[in-house]
Amino acid sequence: MKRLAELKQAGHKAFVAYIMAGDGGIEKLGEQIQHLQERGVTAIEVGIPFSDPVADGPTIEAAGNRALDQGITLEKVLEEMQRFDFEVKVPLVIMTYLNPVIRFGAERFTQEAKKAGASGIIIPDLPFEHRQLIEPFAKQQELVLIQLVTLTTIDSRLEEILKQAKGFVYAVTVTGITGSRDELAEEVGAFTRKVRELSPVPVYAGFGISKESHIDMLRDDVDGFIVGSAIVQAFHEGRIEDVEPLIDAVTAPHSV
Repeated sequence: MKRLAELKQAGHKAFVAYIMAGDGGIEKLGEQIQHLQERGVTAIEVGIPFSDPVADGPTIEAAGNRALDQGITLEKVLEEMQRFDFEVKVPLVIMTYLNPVIRFGAERFTQEAKKAGASGIIIPDLPFEHRQLIEPFAKQQELVLIQLVTLTTIDSRLEEILKQAKGFVYAVTVTGITGSRDELAEEVGAFTRKVRELSPVPVYAGFGISKESHIDMLRDDVDGFIVGSAIVQAFHEGRIEDVEPLIDAVTAPHSV
């Protein structure tokens, strides 16, 4: 996660790519991570399939269902990550829901996530007020528990969350679930500017980021972008090259 702070200090924007582990077969996970890091992404969010993904839109939910149909579980993903025989050069962040973590065991989860090479974890349905269910175990393993803030987060709560923020802050740019959108609401810019002014760590915009126009709209208001549905669908359809201009729009020197 140190690399993310260095990028911000240098004035460069980060591109975080989300993938659904096990979509198309667990053996594709390593291939996808290798491809994305070679293509220059800053970090990779490894999604764990779950039967009730409350934050996910139709694209990611469908990918999760395909993975679940193949018997993919949190345990299998962590085991696969521990078997990688290539050098992982970018931070890996595991995105999962609370139920699989509790069933697996919170302490065991953080231990196995660390062995799997993770630098951080995101649990979107873990309320900030209940972070102690996970955070003490994460700290023991030097894993960062990434916090999410939304357009509907009240100011007092936003300030409290940002005081505790580590790694980066996930600024949710839509009211609702993930998924590609034609336009982002006008108030998103004001929201991300406010979060960035208050945050001690980089602020990345996510949910609905799928077009270069979204990047252009928020470029001056955030430190990076998280792209999920567009990447998941591109991998599923065998056209990941279609997403590469989006990566370039964020990471190329001219866009800094």
